[in-house]
Amino acid sequence: MTALELETAGVSPMNPMSPINNATTDMIIISGLSGSGRSVALQSLEDIGYYCIDNLPAVLLFEFAARLLPRIDGADADVFPGASVSIDSRNKNFLSGLDATLTKLESHAINYRILFLEAEEQKLVRRYSETRRKHPLTDDQTPLLEGIRRERALLQPLHDRAEKIIDTTDTTAHELRGLIRDFAGAGLSSAPLFLVESFGFKHGTPREADFVFDVRCLPNPYWHKNLAPLTGLDAPVQEFFEDNPEVRDMTGEIFRFLSKWLPGFANENRSYITVAIGCTGGQHRSVYISEQLEGLFSQQDIIVQVRHRELAK
Repeated sequence: MTALELETAGVSPMNPMSPINNATTDMIIISGLSGSGRSVALQSLEDIGYYCIDNLPAVLLFEFAARLLPRIDGADADVFPGASVSIDSRNKNFLSGLDATLTKLESHAINYRILFLEAEEQKLVRRYSETRRKHPLTDDQTPLLEGIRRERALLQPLHDRAEKIIDTTDTTAHELRGLIRDFAGAGLSSAPLFLVESFGFKHGTPREADFVFDVRCLPNPYWHKNLAPLTGLDAPVQEFFEDNPEVRDMTGEIFRFLSKWLPGFANENRSYITVAIGCTGGQHRSVYISEQLEGLFSQQDIIVQVRHRELAK
């Protein structure tokens, strides 16, 4: 939420603990592998007004949630616009009872969402080798790689129950903050948040995408000297595409496909749907078509956001 939205809702962005009467609180449980970006995720939520607790013992989760929502167990409670708790392998002495705690939340109609962060083993090893931090499941007899594998097994139940899993192997901290903000925004909306993301195949396919469309078959402005340094956001490149029937056909066909199948995802109570549009470098074709799709879906009153992965780097 922006500062203006928070003030309109009755919450000071400088004081996320100020109450909102009769509001619905979004509660996000953040979990994942150590070194995958949990701290960045929690800080990102705190920055947009969520009340955040790091490493809350799992046995206290219900009591914490009961303070967020009104009329739980017959008592009034302060209500916050959003709250998030981090539950990870440091909670290992409490994780055995987590399933029962989550079931108790559900039996009291307390809604929660689990966000799980992970990364490839070698990437996690590299991240730890670059810092002085010690992995929570390593000791004198347990090497780092074994600790990572033990942690993955320990947190598997949370992974299996997660609404969204983000692989941060190739994700920068800046990109992760954007993904977290989008995930939070989806929970505060009654309709699924639809994200269209442009990217370049030479930099890797987005791991979180539900649909991936390859537009490398379209004419490439890169081979035109005056257009190469520009992007799909620039007028000369847009004019280049607007004069090409292949580009119009590709955009129309992607739009019709998504218009047909996206409602099925919404009916499954999905709060976050990502469509990735890829070209070679993520600078011209994918950017232009992503912008065109955003305009088409906006005309249908669908909540849609656009992110240009390579342009943000």
